[in-house]
Amino acid sequence: MNAQPSGSIKRVELMPNIPSPFQMRDWKALSEAYDEFIFNFNLTGDFLPLIWWDKSHQNFERDTFGLPSYVGDVRRGRDGFQEAINCMAAVLGATLVGIDKSNQNGQNWVLMCENYYNIDNGEYLFLNTTNWKTGRSFWYEILPNILFYQLAYYYPDCGSFQEEIRLVAEKWYEACVVMGGRISPWKVPDFNWTAFSFSDKRPVYNGRWRQPDAAAGIAWLEYMAYVRWGKPEYLTAAEWSMQFLQERGENPFYEVLLPYGAYTAARMNAETGRSYDVQKLLNWCFDGDSTSRPGWGVIAERWGDYDCYGLVGSITDGGGYAFAMNTFQMAAALVPLVRYDSRFARAIGKWMLNAANAARLFYASFHDARHQSCGFWKGDPDHLIAYEGLRKVWDGKSPYATGDAIRYGWGATDFGLYGSSHVGIFGGIINRTNDEKILKLNCLKTDFYHDKAYPTYLYYNPYRTEKTVEIDVGSGLKDLYDAVTHSFLKKGISSQASFVLAADSAAVVVVVPAEGKVTYEDEKMLIDGAIVDYAAERRST
Repeated sequence: MNAQPSGSIKRVELMPNIPSPFQMRDWKALSEAYDEFIFNFNLTGDFLPLIWWDKSHQNFERDTFGLPSYVGDVRRGRDGFQEAINCMAAVLGATLVGIDKSNQNGQNWVLMCENYYNIDNGEYLFLNTTNWKTGRSFWYEILPNILFYQLAYYYPDCGSFQEEIRLVAEKWYEACVVMGGRISPWKVPDFNWTAFSFSDKRPVYNGRWRQPDAAAGIAWLEYMAYVRWGKPEYLTAAEWSMQFLQERGENPFYEVLLPYGAYTAARMNAETGRSYDVQKLLNWCFDGDSTSRPGWGVIAERWGDYDCYGLVGSITDGGGYAFAMNTFQMAAALVPLVRYDSRFARAIGKWMLNAANAARLFYASFHDARHQSCGFWKGDPDHLIAYEGLRKVWDGKSPYATGDAIRYGWGATDFGLYGSSHVGIFGGIINRTNDEKILKLNCLKTDFYHDKAYPTYLYYNPYRTEKTVEIDVGSGLKDLYDAVTHSFLKKGISSQASFVLAADSAAVVVVVPAEGKVTYEDEKMLIDGAIVDYAAERRST
């Protein structure tokens, strides 16, 4: 058997270079409109407005806001039942497209998210509700902390955010120790549990499923804390977590956390000289061979008349069931990965082109009435809220936009805000170029707590011929450096410029000061003191 080519992702190779039919949404405009819609108290109609004031003052003596997880959610308006993975994601998503949520229409929506810091119950973690008890589900107890770390990156001076995220790192370090982590002699914790109960200080197995990719989420949290504060214990916890994944032979993917492990592996390799197997982790994110949640991965099929390649979810449930939240979230972790390991630029660029095209199918306007479950709701005429998911087939129709809310009695519609609220990830990352099929992907937008960096973009050319890509580099003279070929594409350019991208290839383009001073530190290439290439070749170009 031939070895897998370096830099490839097996399941991405099953995807078309150009998905069909091709129709790219303006994800930034959609994200902006979504923010305006869901934060509007003045809407009228069935299930509207969506937002409400939560005056329970849980954890902090301030009002906060609530958003339903679904349109028509049976819990709508019940203070304390709103989810952090929805509400915090909505604030973060708007932030990623340039909206200042700390001062919008006289409200500080960012500070209100601090209410998810569970003080009153003594857990001192950001959790999925304002009164959540840990010990039920790793991903519900780790993702809210990840989202808050990300908010704290963009709003460093808000509230007591910095102290709170530091305490989060301390708590998860302590959890790693309880799960068996030791420094001398070195011992890796066992993350093969369902959750961790901080009140009981013990890991929990619920007898039904395990979520070992918790190691990936904890690795991300602890490494972000390490680069933020430099405390050795945080690096130790990140190393424990990554070594658990490195040594594991079975795919641990459960929900949304594993891609953050792939990103952390690439970044720790680049910044600290580790040698984690990034390719293994990426394949696990895509393959659908998880032993923790069989079938969980990335769709690589055409459903009905549409290419649905690139969407994230189950590849086996009913033949396939993809989810909006999971698709948007994977982009947040994997697009910035190419800064630290440019070998994967083509694979991730190709996957993103497919995912960004197919994700439009989460929205009602791209289906007739027979191919969606809730075309009856007219409260969202611009179709800003996505369905929770997309099924390969339902009632003989393929594909079929739907969700679980009606089926399980959670709500009156299957439109899922908890997924839609992550759309700002696409909105912040994806930009158009002079060619609709060549995207400009912002590699810094979700590269949280990174060191000094110049604007960096991932481009993928899906065509069989080379293409000229236009770029606006702003005022002043700039050079374009490609971290994939380790060479300069253009020098001494300003304002509108262009570069040539070879057929079926990718570039990680860094916009650097013209004639900047080039220096090297081991394999790293720096320009005027900022790293532009983590695996540079020492040559003049």
